[in-house]
Amino acid sequence: MPNKPEVCILPVAGLSTRNLPATKVLHKGFLTLNNLPIIQYAINACKEIGVKEIVFIYSDQSCKHLFERYFSPYPWLEEHLEQKGKSDLLKAVKDIIPEGMKFSFAEQKEPLGNGHAILMAKEIVGKRDFIVMWPDDIYINFHGEGILKQLSNVYEKTGGMVENIMEFPKEEMVRYGALVGAVRDGRTVQAKGLVEKPKLEEVPSNYASMGPYILPNVIMDILPEVKNGSNGEINLTDALNLAAERGVPLTGVLCRGLRFDCGTNDELAKSNLKLSLMLNPDLRAYTKELLDTILV
Repeated sequence: MPNKPEVCILPVAGLSTRNLPATKVLHKGFLTLNNLPIIQYAINACKEIGVKEIVFIYSDQSCKHLFERYFSPYPWLEEHLEQKGKSDLLKAVKDIIPEGMKFSFAEQKEPLGNGHAILMAKEIVGKRDFIVMWPDDIYINFHGEGILKQLSNVYEKTGGMVENIMEFPKEEMVRYGALVGAVRDGRTVQAKGLVEKPKLEEVPSNYASMGPYILPNVIMDILPEVKNGSNGEINLTDALNLAAERGVPLTGVLCRGLRFDCGTNDELAKSNLKLSLMLNPDLRAYTKELLDTILV
């Protein structure tokens, strides 16, 4: 039986230029989706499956300090909220840090690819299998288990590499990593490999590699071998493909839930509107009234 993954890597390096101007001084992980910082969704997903350690991959000290401060206790604030009887806010503050969860940091000094960022966590991860999540890609299942729980259920049965995938029309697959040799069985897809952003005429399937990922430790040994990847960088997709070629099972899971893309200001605005309207009946009524007024 595979080892239960208890460590998650969250790459938060980079300048977040697609979310400027707010990200000039604030990391995009602290931009909000329905009033909750984007980064908190990843932490909550990890909490659901009992992850014990989060490794943030950062690129500058100011970014690191933001995460250190946010994921540290704030006794004065908690005491203030308790004295004021603001129990809901007190609970929200305490829920930021799951009980027993450790936060670690590794620096990526050069932007040499997403696989390179993951490789920076090798010493902290040690011999453990691990999870990788892209914090600005959020998945919410309103009627059941969260995305990491769905992936871990499959991982416990198959081992190897397990990742969230989505199905897109062929013309859209040029934007994603595509599964090669894909064979579907229910909500799981067995694949022989991956190709990053294929040409339209070479798209091998309609299944896109999206993440999150649950990965065996051997990936840390394979990543340095793909320093000249498909775009000249160390790409996670290339490492997964090489591992698959060497016989490591690759399983895609069509996870249940909705995706909320927060990678650009436009997508974040759309995601906020979508999620807020889904969760707030009063806001739906107000929006309808507002649109009726605007369109008169």
